[in-house]
Amino acid sequence: MLKKIYLFYYEGFTNMSKSGKKLWLIIILKLIIMFAILKLFFFENFLNSQFNTDEEKIEYVSKQLTKIKE
Repeated sequence: MLKKIYLFYYEGFTNMSKSGKKLWLIIILKLIIMFAILKLFFFENFLNSQFNTDEEKIEYVSKQLTKIKE
């Protein structure tokens, strides 16, 4: 089953036109920029900066997940 899925995508990408491959390259680069670079520079590690112990982090996360919105 996994081999069939792999071959499906492998054949699809090898038979793709040059413009299609360039578009996929642009999409992959945009995803890398969005998730890797922007996260590093704009989103601090909130839990490590606000709490000292793992227990405090666990308690905060569990309260946030179970909090009922009004």
